[in-house]
Amino acid sequence: MSEKVPLKTIAEKWQKLWKEKRIFKVEEDPTKKKFYCLEMYPYPSGKLHMGHVRNYSIGDAYARFKRMQGFNVLYPMGYDAFGLPAENAAINHKTNPEEWTKNCIALMREQQEQLGFSYDWDRIVETYKPEYYKWNQWIFLKFYEKGLVYRKKAAVNWCPKCKTVLANEQVIDGKCWRCKTKVEIKHIEQWFLRITKYADELLKDLDNLEWPERVKLMQKNWIGRSEGVLVKFPIVDSDKHIEIFTTRPDTLYGVTFMVFAPEHPMIEELVKGTKYEKEVKDFIRKVIIEEKTTRTDEEKPKEGVFVGRYAINPLTNEKIPIYVANFVLMDYGTGAIMAVPTHDQRDFEFAKKYNIKMKVVIQPKDGYELNVEKMTRAYEGPGDLVNSGIFNGLDNEEAKEKIIEYLEEEGIGKKTVQYKLRDWLISRQRYWGTPIPFVKCPEHGYVPVPYDQLPVLLPKDVEFTGQGNPIKTSKTFLKTKCPICGREAERETDTMDTFVDSSWYFLRNCSPREEKLPFEKKAVQYWMPVDQYIGGIEHAVLHLLYSRFFTKALRDIGLLNIDEPFKRLLTQGMVLKNGEAMSKSKGNIVDPGEIIDKYGPDTARMFILVTASPEKELEWSDEGVDKVYKFINKYYDFVLKNRENLIEESIDYEKLSNKEKYLLSLTHRTIREVHDDIENFKLNVAIQKTMRIVNEAIKNYSVVKPAITTEMISKATLLFSPFIPHVCEEVWNLLGNKNFVSLEKWPVANEKFINDKIELLYEVIDNLRSDLRNVIELARKKNKVANKATLVIAEPWKYTLFNKVSKIMEKTRNVGEITKQVMQEEEFKKRSKQTVQIIQKIVKNPQLLIEEEITPEDEFSVIDEERQELEKEFNIEIKLEFEKNSNYEKAKQALPGKPAIILE
Repeated sequence: MSEKVPLKTIAEKWQKLWKEKRIFKVEEDPTKKKFYCLEMYPYPSGKLHMGHVRNYSIGDAYARFKRMQGFNVLYPMGYDAFGLPAENAAINHKTNPEEWTKNCIALMREQQEQLGFSYDWDRIVETYKPEYYKWNQWIFLKFYEKGLVYRKKAAVNWCPKCKTVLANEQVIDGKCWRCKTKVEIKHIEQWFLRITKYADELLKDLDNLEWPERVKLMQKNWIGRSEGVLVKFPIVDSDKHIEIFTTRPDTLYGVTFMVFAPEHPMIEELVKGTKYEKEVKDFIRKVIIEEKTTRTDEEKPKEGVFVGRYAINPLTNEKIPIYVANFVLMDYGTGAIMAVPTHDQRDFEFAKKYNIKMKVVIQPKDGYELNVEKMTRAYEGPGDLVNSGIFNGLDNEEAKEKIIEYLEEEGIGKKTVQYKLRDWLISRQRYWGTPIPFVKCPEHGYVPVPYDQLPVLLPKDVEFTGQGNPIKTSKTFLKTKCPICGREAERETDTMDTFVDSSWYFLRNCSPREEKLPFEKKAVQYWMPVDQYIGGIEHAVLHLLYSRFFTKALRDIGLLNIDEPFKRLLTQGMVLKNGEAMSKSKGNIVDPGEIIDKYGPDTARMFILVTASPEKELEWSDEGVDKVYKFINKYYDFVLKNRENLIEESIDYEKLSNKEKYLLSLTHRTIREVHDDIENFKLNVAIQKTMRIVNEAIKNYSVVKPAITTEMISKATLLFSPFIPHVCEEVWNLLGNKNFVSLEKWPVANEKFINDKIELLYEVIDNLRSDLRNVIELARKKNKVANKATLVIAEPWKYTLFNKVSKIMEKTRNVGEITKQVMQEEEFKKRSKQTVQIIQKIVKNPQLLIEEEITPEDEFSVIDEERQELEKEFNIEIKLEFEKNSNYEKAKQALPGKPAIILE
């Protein structure tokens, strides 16, 4: 008999065989039902962290499960590789982002392979490679032709010393992360994708998705659909006007000031050259840069500054001051709001602070009259209009439509639907991203690069100094010819937001080597949509929203025939240690590599799956890892030592003992339940149930036929294989099987073996074991040593009573009503006192009821069969008798499924 092999060595053996035989490679097969399982691509930052391990362990378990069910499973991996960290690394370490990214990918892939994830590595997609980002550019040009691409001014963080645009994460305490210079706000022209064109469809189609309600709600709130009216407020001493969106036209007569969001591009123009310019610009910088993470906090004090200009309320013709304030965002409406301080609490607080005029325009219907001078807060309830011209006296809800009609008639307003959703700003003034395929011609302006000139490659001759956009340092990139006139032109130096890369990689996976289009249409028709998508809740809005937008836009240019990319979504919880998210700064990082080396990959996988349900947070526990490791070794050791006896043979059910029937029933019920548990991502429950089969098989090995143990271990191995695949391959091989367990069919429960009654009777044994333990312990506390226990089985009439009460309690739990119905039978009437006592016990504790109809003889038979084991366990002689034959007074306490226990 061969010696035990370390779990890590077992894993390496089977990984090598999987790779040699290419068992996870997949192709389209119209004769087979497809299943597309995908995890969100990781950003290649170096070694895996435990969040990665959890994400991929969940996905791999599910992919393996579906493969065993007979599905043709597409399960790919890739790396979302563009982004700021690589560029920062290039600056800090004097390296090239490409080299840094390649090294990080190599480290991550090595650990993913060590963990045994069943990816089809032939389909790997790395978004930094020209063969991928060429198609980013191709899609961008197609979107441009479709009217989905445009340019406009937008605010950016600007470092005047480094002469570069900074991402939010590069601004620390209002200063440049590199040179510590005070950051300014600058408005520059940038590229946008018109995602708002799909706002209605993005909102409506959420109802068709099998996603967590929390995620759907987050998307709905981000899209933020509101019905209202756009109203024009003229600016004094100007031919321009401010356009605001409001859902409360009934309060228009109460508007006493206007407020702009700090990012609004019109502010710069309004204050330019005035005495207010410096104060306004300093305030804007403070709000946008220093308060970027706290602006939406409801408790944050409302602050603002007067811009020195006025607007006209179009319904009252009154001059109203214009402010810029920290509580207004560009993300909603038009980036400017009309303020009605008497009927909006936020506006009320601001008006009080800056001593701005207020006017009541809605009076409550209860007779209480609002007075501006006495108001301590805004009134936001219903009422009748006052101080509202021709609309005075109208109910405010009724007035809304009438005021909108009036605004439209007068040409100063328009009924509309607005969204919180804003068009997607995709310009990044950085190097490590997809170059935007446009050139700027002095005569023709911005001109798209012809398709046959794609990809526009990132230049290699760049300097990473931290100053300016590195692309502008290239001597080979900037100068080019205009595709229209052939004159000297300059290439666009902006690169695309990295969310572009992740908005369609799931399509590229279907045909990753396609050269004529971003993806092969036939392959996409077969594989899409993704059947199961898995990733973190932090991507619940932007990545998912942008992917949905891309899918719909690509459909509209004729490349797809689906409306949504991800049919079903699972968002997994974080991995914590000591109650906090793992991070280097907190010193609580657990390195997956160390766990693999010490315990083997199956231990890491099983611990991370069994400890908590996938969507919940998971607390790392070194003790928990050790327990899982010991269990896996127990399972493997048992098969290794006893494999000569574990031979599959036919089972003659009629000749089985009660214990054997019970173990067989438990095994096949578990097969049925684990299937449903995995489908519903109760992976921890599925593993725990399978562990029970293994533990029961080992515990009862010496008292049951080898065929029963073999059946249990064999079926448990199949159930375990999605979770601990390497050890399962080894065990499957030890059991004499020649095929890979990874390619075996998922087991199907034999319903003939599932015996509800026998399982119930073994619950009685478990309860009896617990009761015996308690009674013996109680005797010990009273300094009594028991040498003998008599177990008394209840009389038959009690079983009949239990069945009758069980049926009555489906309709009522009233003791009197139950007693009344029961006493109609003579059998119970003649035992009225005892019957009432039992009914009271059952109503107080319904768990006493037994789900299956059993007899005293059934109970006696099972306990008698287990008697020897119970005697050994409790070191006590056990006698068994029926209540009707018992002389003990305590025998009357016996109930169905709960024998009376008399110690001597």
